[in-house]
Amino acid sequence: MESQSVVDYLHGRSILVTGSTGFLAKMFVEKVLRVQPHVKKIYLLLRAPDEAAAAQRMKIQVLSTDLFKVLREAHGPSFKSFISEKVSPVAGNIAHENMGIDDTCVKEQLKNELDVIVHSAASTNFDERYDVALRTNTFGAKNVVDFAKKCVKLRMLLHVSTAYVAGEKGGIIPERPFRMGESLNGIYTIDIYQEMKLVDDKIKELDDQGATEERKATFMKEMGLQRARSFGWSNTYVFTKAMGEMLLGHLKGHLPLVIVRPAIVTATYIDPFPGWIENPRTMDILLVQYALGKLQCFLGDPMSVLDVIPGDMVVNAMIMLLHPHEFHHSSAYIFHLCSSMRKPPTIYNFVDCSYRYLSKYPHIGNNGKPIKVKPLLLKKNMSSFKRFINLHYELPLQVFDIINRASCNLYEEKCTKLHKLCNYAIRMALIYQPYCLFKGRFDDLNTKSLREASQRDSTKTFYYSIEDINWDSYFMNVQIPSVIKYIK
Repeated sequence: MESQSVVDYLHGRSILVTGSTGFLAKMFVEKVLRVQPHVKKIYLLLRAPDEAAAAQRMKIQVLSTDLFKVLREAHGPSFKSFISEKVSPVAGNIAHENMGIDDTCVKEQLKNELDVIVHSAASTNFDERYDVALRTNTFGAKNVVDFAKKCVKLRMLLHVSTAYVAGEKGGIIPERPFRMGESLNGIYTIDIYQEMKLVDDKIKELDDQGATEERKATFMKEMGLQRARSFGWSNTYVFTKAMGEMLLGHLKGHLPLVIVRPAIVTATYIDPFPGWIENPRTMDILLVQYALGKLQCFLGDPMSVLDVIPGDMVVNAMIMLLHPHEFHHSSAYIFHLCSSMRKPPTIYNFVDCSYRYLSKYPHIGNNGKPIKVKPLLLKKNMSSFKRFINLHYELPLQVFDIINRASCNLYEEKCTKLHKLCNYAIRMALIYQPYCLFKGRFDDLNTKSLREASQRDSTKTFYYSIEDINWDSYFMNVQIPSVIKYIK
């Protein structure tokens, strides 16, 4: 499966991409257009009331980004006409039947024309409202697979999930699908449709009580965290993504399905240029707060694996998986896109590089003076972290329990009432605890087979070689500088 055959395979194909304003989806679109300008059409599904609004979102949030500068330079004055011919916006919403596409002509055209659907749309907030996360991450996947089964010539449905649907397990985590209704704690069986009914009933109850939108949002966020934890997941995001995978596996029938599970996705390594990222995300948020002098101590085992993977490598694997191969006809349709089994960095690598970089290039504060950072203290467990906060900030330990029971976005309001003694590190620690103390490693045998097949490609069009990355160099010269520039 050499890369040239993949490029040839994309020739004349029609592809629909959901979540096209997102980080990975944009990179996917840009890469396909760059390596195969003779793709027939890429349809971008965007949340919008009509085609004009969808076209405006596509222009501003996708095509005008720096990511497309290499493609713009390659096509020069003909860039607009090239995009007009190859890329079409589609107004819709995956939370609704038929992906929310109201235009009958567009629906029929897609059903008759599509070769590939790449489903990347998701709500990635860890503490999203449960109703929103269910409709987007869980039933959105159902709506996509239902539509895909109506497409007469579809060759592939590729679904983007997350490696952390596995929960907080230790040891080697295999590339295996979920069984329908499977819980992580083995105590309860999940009835996904009943979960949606619980949400609808509670919303109706709150409406009958005349609840404000703020109260409904608060209740739905707390409900999501409670339901996730009751089944063994740490937050609403990974719980609803896991249920989405269950529905896909249960409903796919004979449809060729691939589910990719990336770990923590970071800035591009080399393609289309090093260091492209769009707004701080996941661990980048911690880096920003550290640069601003708001973090002195954090929860994390210095020697724990930090499972990160550059975004361009994720996209390269996604494109390689579109090509027909033996996995399409087997039960092995889960692919971990991770570094933990190959050449992973540690949390210490990232923390040390952050300190060295910010010591050399400190962020300039609002007062015009450089913000000096100290080495970030890492505490290996929540107990020692609590003791540090209690000692240095005189924060009652009971506050942790209050915050832990509340949704993360509510912590500031609750802690303000406790004499404003809550430090930003508390919220971050509670959110990132499952990742900073993670003891598992994601097996990638399926991905390894894909990678070995691609190594025969001398042009490295779809570069994917975790082993070649010098993580300290990548953090110091690529990842950290690309994040710091977003600090305002």
